[in-house]
Amino acid sequence: MPRIRRYQQWLAATRGPYFPCYEDLWRWSTTQLDVRWQSIWDYFALQSPTPPSTVLPPSSMPGARWLTGAQVNYAQQVFRHVARADAACMPALLCHTEKSLTPERPEHTTWPELHRRASSMTLALQGMGVQPGDRVAAYLPNGCVPCAIT
Repeated sequence: MPRIRRYQQWLAATRGPYFPCYEDLWRWSTTQLDVRWQSIWDYFALQSPTPPSTVLPPSSMPGARWLTGAQVNYAQQVFRHVARADAACMPALLCHTEKSLTPERPEHTTWPELHRRASSMTLALQGMGVQPGDRVAAYLPNGCVPCAIT
């Protein structure tokens, strides 16, 4: 089942609005911004030591601020499902590179290995003095595709 359909079913079951087609869902998502963003937070069960105090004040661009007061750690959100994904033998990354044996057999990275690498990078960045609030950017090649956890 497509993920967007799962979200639509979840919305109907937990929030009430039912959208028989994508266009209706899109219209709602672009006119009920506060409700839509709160539903995204809830649907993905995002975790934060401090919940958002407001969802979208103000909603005008530029200047919009989403989920004010929340403290979301992207890596923490991704890796909270590592054990379940690894138990299901789901790879974290599939990489099609020039080194791949064949296009049909991409290189893969397991969830525990990706977690180990991310933890190693975290320690290295902290060793360089990177602190919460700092911005880190990377220039990377195309090739690795993250695998979704269902």
